Amino acid sequence: MQEQRNLTMLTDLYELTMIYGYFKHDMQSKEVVFDLFFRKSAGKSIYAVVAGLEQVIDYIENLHFSDEDIAYLRSLNLFDEEFFKFLQRLKFTGELYAMKEGEIAFAGEPLIRVKAPIIEAQLLETALLNIINHQTLIATKASRVVYAAQGDGILEFGLRRAQGPDAGIYGARAAVIGGCVGTSNVLTGQMFDVPIKGTHAHSWVMAFPSELDAFRAYANVFPDSCLLLVDTYDTLRSGVPNAITIFKELREKGHKPVGIRLDSGDLAYLSKEARNMLDAAGFEEAKIFASNDLDEYIIWDLKAQGAKIDVWGVGTALITSKGSPALGGVYKLVSEYDNEGNELPKIKKSDNPEKITTPGYKKVYRFYEKETGKAIADYIALDGETINESEPITIFDPNAVWKQMTLTNFHAKELLCPVFIDGECVYKKPSLKEIAKYTADGIDSLWDEFKRLTNPQIYKVDLSQKLYDTKQRLLNEIQEDSK
Repeated sequence: MQEQRNLTMLTDLYELTMIYGYFKHDMQSKEVVFDLFFRKSAGKSIYAVVAGLEQVIDYIENLHFSDEDIAYLRSLNLFDEEFFKFLQRLKFTGELYAMKEGEIAFAGEPLIRVKAPIIEAQLLETALLNIINHQTLIATKASRVVYAAQGDGILEFGLRRAQGPDAGIYGARAAVIGGCVGTSNVLTGQMFDVPIKGTHAHSWVMAFPSELDAFRAYANVFPDSCLLLVDTYDTLRSGVPNAITIFKELREKGHKPVGIRLDSGDLAYLSKEARNMLDAAGFEEAKIFASNDLDEYIIWDLKAQGAKIDVWGVGTALITSKGSPALGGVYKLVSEYDNEGNELPKIKKSDNPEKITTPGYKKVYRFYEKETGKAIADYIALDGETINESEPITIFDPNAVWKQMTLTNFHAKELLCPVFIDGECVYKKPSLKEIAKYTADGIDSLWDEFKRLTNPQIYKVDLSQKLYDTKQRLLNEIQEDSK
């Protein structure tokens, strides 16, 4: 059972100073909309695998300021007693829509849409970004590693190199969402019912008089799950031969060995030679596991070289998302409502075009080819717009409007689903196994050119005509006001 934690104080100070300012200006009832999205996916990937929604739900459901929290805030001498009384009553009363965990997402799309009184919506910013940014980053990295392995199993082995306990725990969970089949992290296994895997270290071998003695001792303790690390001294001259000796002893006793693990050296060459030796000894079903600072690029190259590796243990590069240490998600105000409930779309203008926000209360569609089931493009529209699948629809690149495509014979899927309505959770949390399957199906729906490890094709994320026009109108109004 996962322990519930109050993370209300997991926030930046400026969130508290802003909500205090809103409070002092009697803006508590002002309703707004925020979008959480990323401007660019991490590293060389053009997509991201959404992860962390379960922890977002836990955070919001347990959102409250405790007596200890209030006492600490009082000690800062920044806020008054009237505000503390308000905080003691504060809870989330708004709505939150989100992409499901495991959804494939692209730059500029709302992963989460929050509509709530401004104080509540503002307070969520830091924690939501902390949770979604990290777990989405690791799930995305894992999906790339899994893609590189071309059907081989991937084990997450990164706990000792993770950036602290939470990164290790929730990073391992995110790795499973991305497609890993297990983890070495026992606490993650306990908390989230994830398969845990592992064997022994080199220190086990070195603790016995000989390698053969170490292998035999391990086999005596774990006769039905015997996986031996064979590279402590000499992989091909002693490690694999000694493993074969132990495997024969196990077979004579009616046990079936699991296999061997390689953790150093030329993994392509060593795995081929080890495979030949195991097969010649009659252990064709024994698997070869490999580790040693692997990432998606190394695995891809080893596969191209014909390495005979069945399962890959990936540690540091996966749990730290080596090469792309941050997703860079942001949380931006996109609409507010007047006293009559009329929506007033808001936009942030910037000298950097990629930092100009897309205004309005929006939803996201994904278009699929009916014949192949493959994703064609994503489409961001205003909430009141609908899609008629029986009629052609023309989409265009919002950054190059002359680039257009007319879709026919397509299926449209809406990606944002209700999670909180009027402060109450309405979302049924799927199991981690179900989330991982959802991710795999989403990855399968992408053409291979979008999944390339280097130089992937850019995926189309278009705006509806109404949304595009709204964005241009607001930009023009800002331009006129600045004259």
